[in-house]
Amino acid sequence: MTAFDSSPTLYVWRALLALAVVFVLLATTGWTAVRHQRSPGEPRQAALAAWEKDRIGARALPDPESPPTLLARFFASIGARSAAGLAERHPLVVGNLNGAPVTLRYRANRTALTQARQVEAWRMGDTRLSEDGRREAGRRMHRFESLLRPGRQILAFDPTGKGRAAEVLGDLDRAQRVSVIVPGVDTTLLTFERTERKFTAPAGMAESLYAAERAAAPRTRTAVIAWADYTSPAGVGLDASTGRLATSGAERLVDMTGALPGAARVSLFCHSYGSVVCGVAARELPDRVGDLAVAGSPGMRVESAAQLRTDARVWAMRDGDDWIQDVPYLEVGGLGHGADPMTPAFGARVLSAAGAVGHTGYFEPGTESLRNFAEIGVGSYRTVTCADGNGACHTGIDGTEAASAA
Repeated sequence: MTAFDSSPTLYVWRALLALAVVFVLLATTGWTAVRHQRSPGEPRQAALAAWEKDRIGARALPDPESPPTLLARFFASIGARSAAGLAERHPLVVGNLNGAPVTLRYRANRTALTQARQVEAWRMGDTRLSEDGRREAGRRMHRFESLLRPGRQILAFDPTGKGRAAEVLGDLDRAQRVSVIVPGVDTTLLTFERTERKFTAPAGMAESLYAAERAAAPRTRTAVIAWADYTSPAGVGLDASTGRLATSGAERLVDMTGALPGAARVSLFCHSYGSVVCGVAARELPDRVGDLAVAGSPGMRVESAAQLRTDARVWAMRDGDDWIQDVPYLEVGGLGHGADPMTPAFGARVLSAAGAVGHTGYFEPGTESLRNFAEIGVGSYRTVTCADGNGACHTGIDGTEAASAA
């Protein structure tokens, strides 16, 4: 609860009224798009049940919730042939195991995607479904076909409900710098990538950032992860105004970053509600996460960067036309996400977002927002552009941490 002044009761009621008005306005002006669709069943639950019954010889398979270090030791101990067999028999489990070799996860998820595509092809012709349901099945089938294109590296995939996914660009095993994009509301399998407004979707954001990082530091081995592997709020409604989904998403984010291979430095780029997820996760993130950058943030569920309790550098940016600035920056009774990360009192390093039009333009090629993200991603901190133009965001940073290939 935020501390209040001499009229706490009056202030609380005014704050609650402000929140209510804002979220009602959001819900009635086209910013909320909740669809009532019949979703697919629970394929992952069936996959977990089959995993629990399986054996390698007399040896039981490990609990999928085991620490990544234990899972890594398990896969190292069974050999490549047995590991490949598990990926083939249990793709929805192996493809989502933090600690399993990433190349094995890519292989498992190709199998899982192939199976999921077949299910949706069948659902397209199922007359028991409504016309809208069959149309939704067609959209999902085409999305799975896209994710199956040669060369795509799918790190996580779950078709249950509206679905989750994560994709890697670059060589994650050999990377010196890893960037993770954490998207915001309305992120599902169907919105993981877009043909129109490509760079507003996680896959397009990652593609844009990966290209910008390679241009910024050609000799640095980089990898970018489009991480949509959490359940995000549907539209800007009650779920988007609380931390419930952010808490479960933060747990998944901590697990994923803790299981990344190698010793690469990691930077998180958190957009909109994704910044709430990153804020909740901050204190539990592994030490290798050196940067936490937010764009279009509604708050990070704290009143200052110091309250995040992280040693990572905290960066913030917001375009002048971003509607998120009109959301009340406070937290009352669980509603709202705390202070505005853009204010001096918060204590973040404030970056220029020049060229990023509106709430979803931060990863658009040619923008200063994208260039700043790329410079952070490769560790070139002295070349970022501060919002005020006077270099305040460079305070306490010396030189560059960009790693050059030998």
